[in-house]
Amino acid sequence: MNLCATASYATNLEAIRASHRRIEPFAHRTPVVTNATLDTLATRRLWFKCELLQKTGSFKFRGATNAVRMLDDAAAARGVVTHSSGNHAQALALAARMRGIPAHVVMPSNSAEVKKAAVRGYGGRIIECEPTLEARESTAARVIAETGATMIPPYNHPNVIAGQGTIALELLDECPHLNAIIVPLGGGGLISGIAIAAKALKPSIKIIGAEPELAGDGAASKREGSIQPAMKPVTIADGLRSSLGPLTFPVVRDLVDEVVLVSEADIVSHMRLAWERMKLTIEPSAAVGVAAACSAWLRARENADMQDVGVVLCGGNVDLAALPW
Repeated sequence: MNLCATASYATNLEAIRASHRRIEPFAHRTPVVTNATLDTLATRRLWFKCELLQKTGSFKFRGATNAVRMLDDAAAARGVVTHSSGNHAQALALAARMRGIPAHVVMPSNSAEVKKAAVRGYGGRIIECEPTLEARESTAARVIAETGATMIPPYNHPNVIAGQGTIALELLDECPHLNAIIVPLGGGGLISGIAIAAKALKPSIKIIGAEPELAGDGAASKREGSIQPAMKPVTIADGLRSSLGPLTFPVVRDLVDEVVLVSEADIVSHMRLAWERMKLTIEPSAAVGVAAACSAWLRARENADMQDVGVVLCGGNVDLAALPW
């Protein structure tokens, strides 16, 4: 049975195709690259979708742009708001600036200065708060009350998920022979959009989540059949510390075939490997996918089952003053 055809999720293939047409004038169509060294380590062919080369340095620009462009003129004029200390903050700030509307970004006071500078550089207005989820949410609610701005969350939003799903359209257009796609898993917006699009286009394809062992709540949620709380945010892959949301969990539950956990040591070593051998400055969250692709789990699979595997390099925003080696 094709679950894509029978289940109701936050988005669908038609909406994702419409999103691709909507964001095409603004977002890069990122390249797909290969590397012989990584192929040898994985014992199969790997095809890397380079979202680190997307505007603002991550895939987040796709979903943010789609959500911003879908606002009607009256709502857009009041601006957008989010709470984020990472890639979504930068993506929303630029997407808003490109539409000529305000972006209010709530950021914890302990956010890295390099991230604050990036948000300001893209035209975002930063409102600092205490570094707790409660403070982030209450501050965002206050900004919404004061400005009438529309909340655009990082991942648990239909239009954001649809925007991220455009990656699968491009990847399968260029590499229709893929047997599987490995996607870093945090809040689930990226893998949800990709899974919905890819399974609709090619039902036989495997969608594999890649998650840090120290932030393995996605794997636990899939195993338990309900959303499990996020673990303590100690993994170096800071973009994957979020827990699944009510819109992303059903997709992970139904359409993600497996979730592979990788160690912190493997994240660091594969991040460095990508820098040295591929000349791609991926961030730790992207290295989680590379580590999964080169893991003993994948090497143990029959080549006929997964001979050609896509790997989404989700971003490349790295604090060069705090490299892990």
